[in-house]
Amino acid sequence: MDLRWDLLRPVMCVPYFPTLGPLHPEAVSAELLAEVFAVAGTGEFLPHDKDRRWSDHKDEHVLVDAVIQDQARTLIPTITGRGILRVHLYGAREYRPEAEELAAKLAAGRDAFKARVVWFQDAADPVAASTRVQLRAFDQDAPAVEGIEALGQQPEAIRTTFPEFAEKLAGEGFVFLHSRIDSVGPVLVAVQDERVVGAIGPMETMADPIGRRRLLPQYFGVLPEHRGLGLGRLLWRSAMHWGKECGADYQLLQTAAGGASDRLCQSEGLADLGFVCTTTV
Repeated sequence: MDLRWDLLRPVMCVPYFPTLGPLHPEAVSAELLAEVFAVAGTGEFLPHDKDRRWSDHKDEHVLVDAVIQDQARTLIPTITGRGILRVHLYGAREYRPEAEELAAKLAAGRDAFKARVVWFQDAADPVAASTRVQLRAFDQDAPAVEGIEALGQQPEAIRTTFPEFAEKLAGEGFVFLHSRIDSVGPVLVAVQDERVVGAIGPMETMADPIGRRRLLPQYFGVLPEHRGLGLGRLLWRSAMHWGKECGADYQLLQTAAGGASDRLCQSEGLADLGFVCTTTV
């Protein structure tokens, strides 16, 4: 169908596009959404898609023919090659049952093994088990942090402890990061007792749809027995220093509402852009 931007924009309370994720508020546009629809099903990446650093094929695409829209709500379904179907609901909560019904129907018709509804709430209306979208602009100082260095600058004896660290934080994605460690940007680490106990990375930037430099999302974690010592904040501030020094204009983050990373980002003064909520059908 021909998606109408004039109907979608008024009900988009969080700057978030299907297949792209969160965006800088000024990058949200009808033209960008048209680009997302144009590459649907081709496997091609848009030049500014953050996922292109991990693969040569776009895994998720919009099901263009299944979009539903009127003045009150817009439902945009997507599917991944792994069989995960999502219906993105832009509109009031009252339309969630319709979105769930659509997700179940489309999943059954396309042999998807998992169906979800992704819906949005503005910053004044948090909900349980949601993800907060936050913006950090690099328009202020980000001083260097002592004691945090890139993994590649550490002595070999310390570098060899990273695989064990990654295994202990497998749930935070560090095993995957370790598998790509030689092909991505630097990973900043905290070291105690001659071993890696915390890390954030990879540190990389990419131009966004309007030409601004975005610091890309990182894997971020500290071993449980070393939490509460301020290492997470040191890693975070070191990453912000790296971004500032490398010319980033901003970073977008998604943090579990109420979690440790969320509290850290809130205390660091990031701008709150709203909440992304997911319901499994």
